[in-house]
Amino acid sequence: MTHASIPQASVAQSLQESSLPMLEELSISLLIPAYNEEMGIGNVIARFRQALPTAEIYVYDNNSIDSTAEVAHQLGAIVRQEPRQGKGYVVRRMFADIDADIYILVDGDNTYDAKIAPTLVELLLHNGLDMINCARVPTTATAYRPGHKFGNNLLSGIVRMIFGDNFKDMLSGYRVFSRRFVKSFPAMTTGFEIETELTIHALQLEMPAMEIPCHFQNRIEGSESKLKTFSDGFRILKTIANLVRQEKPLALFAGVGFILSLLSLILAYPIIETYIEIGLVPRLPTAILSTGLMLGAFLSIACGLTLDTVTRGRHETKRLAYLSTPGILQKLEQRCRDY
Repeated sequence: MTHASIPQASVAQSLQESSLPMLEELSISLLIPAYNEEMGIGNVIARFRQALPTAEIYVYDNNSIDSTAEVAHQLGAIVRQEPRQGKGYVVRRMFADIDADIYILVDGDNTYDAKIAPTLVELLLHNGLDMINCARVPTTATAYRPGHKFGNNLLSGIVRMIFGDNFKDMLSGYRVFSRRFVKSFPAMTTGFEIETELTIHALQLEMPAMEIPCHFQNRIEGSESKLKTFSDGFRILKTIANLVRQEKPLALFAGVGFILSLLSLILAYPIIETYIEIGLVPRLPTAILSTGLMLGAFLSIACGLTLDTVTRGRHETKRLAYLSTPGILQKLEQRCRDY
């Protein structure tokens, strides 16, 4: 039975009347990818446990050489290891291993606000969302490194221009997901590009999602960010380019075809003009180049049309995989009936 049988307003009203019993029946998992975060991981676990007492807390240690895993274990978190280095590998493993109704993904550096976690969960439930992205609002002038802020604004702007103007902070490490999102997410990237892939996955399938502001504070003194401004920035830019090629092939190849055809016409104009005047083609190599460019333009557009058909089939398959997992509102409707 789909959630269309009970209006969303009635589900929200039922939740307001008896939210606690139903919310306690929904499983919430807090996912913390961690690499050398012994200085901050303890505060993250303690603060989120206080905010969400019923949530299971998972820490996936990614080859830390400090005491990250020991600190997390002492504080009662479920600690697991991911030997392949990179945040993308860690998130891929988490999403594959853990089964829950609601997932909260947060970095282990103690820079995000745990107190808003219950609000995020309520928003996800009441609005039937699949993802909530927390846009970072620095609490101090030094919370955001200048290079990181510029790169984030640039990359987020590129994604908004290509895929949709939904998210202002694409690289945020604090998000809430439904089970439907997690179990339909392919997770193909390996490093810090994972946030880009998460964002584009939601935009690509036009999932119900939203972004809300979240306080973002300085890292604990002595700890260092693992994000490398230039190398990781170029990797993220490369990921965006690959995703454009995979998800928007017609626009990409049609653009290339337009440029090639324009160059061809620019080169051909004086040749055609000369031919009309004297009936000869004195610049044969240029004429051949112009013809080749125009043929390349037609081939590029043809490739774009072909790949666009393939991409549409992939989108339909991904959409069916997404729809095969019950949405959060369906679970809530069943709770309403059972309660």
